[in-house]
Amino acid sequence: MSDAKENPLEETEDDVEAEMEENYNPDYQKIEEEYNSDYQEGEEEEDYSDYQKSEEEYNLDYQNPEEERNPDYQQFEEEEYNANYQRLEGEQQEEYNPNNQRIGEEGYNLNDQNREEEKGKEDVYNLNYQKIEGEDDDEEEKSRYQQVEEGGQKDEEDYNANDQKVEGKEENLNYQMAENIQQESEKEDTLAWRKFQEEEAPIAEEIEKLVGKEQEGEFVEQEDIMKAGASEESLVSTTTEGALFKKDDSVKVFPLTMTWAFGWNSSLPVFNLQDEQHTILLYVCAHTAIIYDVFNNSQHHLQGHANVISCLCVSEDRRWIATADKGPNCLIIIWDSFTGIPVHTLFDSCPEGDGIGAIAITRDAKYLATISDGKVQKVCIWKWTLAVETPACTLNLNKEYGVQNYLTFNPTNNKELVSNSKTRAIYYSWSEEKNKLAHSAPLLTEKTFNKHVGKFSQSVFHLNATQILSATMEGKLVVWEIRHPPPSATTFLGFPYIKPCKLVHLQKEGITVLTTVDSYIVTGDIKGNIKFYDRTLAIVNWYSHFKLSSIRTLSFSKSLPSASAEKSNYPPDCTLKGQLFMVRNFIIGTSDATVYHLTADGTKLEKLFVEPKDAICTVACHPYQPLLAIGSFCGMIKVWNYENKTYLFSRVFEKGLGVQSLTYNPEGAILGAGFTEGTVYILDAMSLENEISEPFRYSRSSVTHISFSHDSQYMATADTNYTVALYWVVVKHGQRVWEYLARLHSHRKSIRSLLFGVHLDSNEPRLLSLGKDRLLIEYNLLKTYKDHLEVLDIHRTDQGCYPTCMVWYPPLTKELFLLICNSSYKVKLFNSTTKMCRKTLLGPTYGSPIEQIQLLPVKTTIELQKRYLVFINRDKVGLQILPVDGNPHKTSAIICHPNGVAGMTLSYDGNYVFTAGGHDRSVVQWEINLSSLEAAVSLGGEDLTPFYGLLSGGREGQFYRELEDYFYYSQLRSQGIDTMETREVSEHISLSEIPNVMRAIGFYPSEETIDNMFNEIKFGEYVDTGKLVEKINLPDFLKVYINHRPPFGNTMSGIQHSFDVLGYTNSEGKKVIQRENFLSLLLTKGEHMTKEEMLDCFATLFGINPEGWKSEPATSFFKGIEISLEELPDEITAETFVTEILGLTISEVSKQDLRRRSRTLA
Repeated sequence: MSDAKENPLEETEDDVEAEMEENYNPDYQKIEEEYNSDYQEGEEEEDYSDYQKSEEEYNLDYQNPEEERNPDYQQFEEEEYNANYQRLEGEQQEEYNPNNQRIGEEGYNLNDQNREEEKGKEDVYNLNYQKIEGEDDDEEEKSRYQQVEEGGQKDEEDYNANDQKVEGKEENLNYQMAENIQQESEKEDTLAWRKFQEEEAPIAEEIEKLVGKEQEGEFVEQEDIMKAGASEESLVSTTTEGALFKKDDSVKVFPLTMTWAFGWNSSLPVFNLQDEQHTILLYVCAHTAIIYDVFNNSQHHLQGHANVISCLCVSEDRRWIATADKGPNCLIIIWDSFTGIPVHTLFDSCPEGDGIGAIAITRDAKYLATISDGKVQKVCIWKWTLAVETPACTLNLNKEYGVQNYLTFNPTNNKELVSNSKTRAIYYSWSEEKNKLAHSAPLLTEKTFNKHVGKFSQSVFHLNATQILSATMEGKLVVWEIRHPPPSATTFLGFPYIKPCKLVHLQKEGITVLTTVDSYIVTGDIKGNIKFYDRTLAIVNWYSHFKLSSIRTLSFSKSLPSASAEKSNYPPDCTLKGQLFMVRNFIIGTSDATVYHLTADGTKLEKLFVEPKDAICTVACHPYQPLLAIGSFCGMIKVWNYENKTYLFSRVFEKGLGVQSLTYNPEGAILGAGFTEGTVYILDAMSLENEISEPFRYSRSSVTHISFSHDSQYMATADTNYTVALYWVVVKHGQRVWEYLARLHSHRKSIRSLLFGVHLDSNEPRLLSLGKDRLLIEYNLLKTYKDHLEVLDIHRTDQGCYPTCMVWYPPLTKELFLLICNSSYKVKLFNSTTKMCRKTLLGPTYGSPIEQIQLLPVKTTIELQKRYLVFINRDKVGLQILPVDGNPHKTSAIICHPNGVAGMTLSYDGNYVFTAGGHDRSVVQWEINLSSLEAAVSLGGEDLTPFYGLLSGGREGQFYRELEDYFYYSQLRSQGIDTMETREVSEHISLSEIPNVMRAIGFYPSEETIDNMFNEIKFGEYVDTGKLVEKINLPDFLKVYINHRPPFGNTMSGIQHSFDVLGYTNSEGKKVIQRENFLSLLLTKGEHMTKEEMLDCFATLFGINPEGWKSEPATSFFKGIEISLEELPDEITAETFVTEILGLTISEVSKQDLRRRSRTLA
């Protein structure tokens, strides 16, 4: 270490002269407020030592006489502002809601009592039962206890809200009413009195003792009064530090419960919440904040955000945590770290939907400040302890300031803030009286200091509170001076502003972290160095020998360093005096996702955990041990024991090898790993060492899927070039060796699933692949040889949508199925041999289609009769009870990774599901509680009850009534409209009538969908009875309708999308199809029509054909029809097609969507 340097703040005379300038330079200030002639420079809150206590009455919210009746001013002796303040009102105890009251507000009293007109200049804020001066104290307290004894009625002699006593007649009337109520409810009064004696009286007696001590001149701690008057249900006020991990969380009430989070978002800070007995950290995983007890290896999860948490902060005492997110319906949540309870939530904090980019909290936790992340950033200051949903003050920032991504308050002044982007630092001055937020954002150029400044990283207030320091990635500090306009000036607007006065080249390495602690200014840089400076920016000490990665965050303990010099082992500082360098312990977070704890006494660095620093896209569970393998794009494979949450071993591959896919073989001996550049490794499952001499390099792109056959003889891979590769085990020199066999470019679009199975008539494996090109391909492994992968058959699975995943359906029936999910929220069952679509069912509809699906393992033969599926979609993980039948109550889902789920795996015992979050760099462990899901199914009703809920109006609605009518009309139609014979009313209709009824109620199935319906009904009982079904009743028809119809109906956006694909943009900027092309498409594309069918349809749409023309043939109208077709518009838009041709009405919402799409295209 070197000696102390000269004070860099005293460098040049020119700078000193610049500081002495008296004239205001308008280039250095952007202020939007009017001049405040009464502005006082350097205004600070009075120290609590000036606290005064009246001899006649105790006022905890004593107003400082030197201030102008500031209703928000409050000082507590030996305590900072407590947001969870408790009060006791009457005989009822209540938990104080920090959002309910405005502390010390003028003329406001918690119980609306005891305001004395002669003392109108002071507000008396009483924490407990209100007391009146002199002898009235005892009388009123006695009267309050008498209320409860006489039936809970208010004493007629209490002061009312206007401090007036109730007159004599009103007293008598109230007394009579109380007497009547007491006579009618004697039993309830007795119980209330007993409850008072058991619960409330001891509390009231304790408060009375404390108040008595106050009158005698003794000082009573606020905490003692709060504890005495707190309700037993008030966990926030009664819980002490360290009680969070003593809570019993064993009761699971949800189908899926988060039990552990692996990894952390290293882009956000990690905070040191506690460092006395053992270390407790706060960090973020995706949309959850994690409180982690390092010593006990336990986590508590702060769950409440639906979007990924974008920023967080903690109060100085580490009691209050504030988290915010980015995305639609973003939230700001303030948590109590002692209990993990969210004490306040700010909804609609960013109505534009952009979310929060930066957040800060004052030293006393009274105010919160946020900066939105929209195109136009908004600074908001929140009085979160009050019952308000809107900010106290806002300010829109100019776009030229850049994206402000860091924000902090002045520790000594709640009304000052500073933020910075990469190019601009902004100073804010908040005038609460005027409800104005002034700001100053000077522009720095190369000419400002005649030197290159660099990009800003973080900014803080100097320890002297009159300057601001901004660190840059060039290792420099910009020193800003906070200047206050002189009272005599007429050109100023009256608010402080900042002016650059120094550029200090502090170090060579770029500064990534800048903070202050005690009497030091602390920096962390890109080389992993941590340096401490004094007020003059002279270096005091540094830590550079740890060889850390770039510093991302520093968080110091709230406990001061021990002052005992005899037993300590603090290092000496680098000054000439060589005094002990005593600093608080602190947490270090680095860019490589490593977290350290540094004990200053003895300079002990402890590595707490190392997590993947890049996206996690794959996870795999061992087939019979509690092992979890996690693969990251940074090349790391990390293996955990997920039962006791311990890290076992890991391997980091060479640079450029990102892990894309992982799979254990059924024997659990090897782990297959596919990488982003096409390499395939076969690793030992217990050591991650190579099982083969050289990895396979036959793929030219990222390997997305790896699958093993049931006997571990084959391994198949799929890559992003739509290629399937096959590997197998051969015996050489008495050893099993993996070799490459063949590969085939079998799909035209991305491969969604790669699945091994077993032939029914043998134990030979079979291999299938499913692509986004709608093709299900099975390969012939018996006829496959070196460099030739034989295809057995190809089937198309869907028509207008694409498949997303597949899995073998469990043997719940005699017929073996392959379950395939598609992008239309449907689940299809295909015969495993013929590939015929046997059933189409409504799948889970949770905002996006299912992306991956797995069958939940079972542990006993009894569980084979009741099976479950686990699935993930874009951002959720869920459970599905089998058999799938379209019942919406048989499924449940929860948000697991708001920015997208990349992978999923199940534990071998079926107790847990693990989800990988991709770019949020986390893996979440979910405990499965099947009994909770079964309970939801029971509450949903039996038989058709759940399906009625999917219809508009339900069982008694108009839609179902119309369906019954159409069902009967169909019977009339099949028997002949004009027949004179006796009608036979039946509960069934023939299968041929199904398409007509479907279209009559608004569902227009394609011919392929109709064929699937017929096959589903015809062969529904064939396996059990050997007979075909030729008719259907109304309940079964209802199920078929619900399962086959589009889950969200026919939407205008879907029709517009078709016109976007098939049409062209006309001169007005609209997507249109010419009339000739429109008719040609109907005759030649897709399930094309014949000319007669097309003309018949237009005749019906135009009202030319008579009703029932299909069953009762009429004369031809071709001549009139041709004229009608010529009258179609030359250019047909989606809106014209719907309104003029189909004759439908477009809702206002759909019209707004169309306008929005038009503006987007324009």
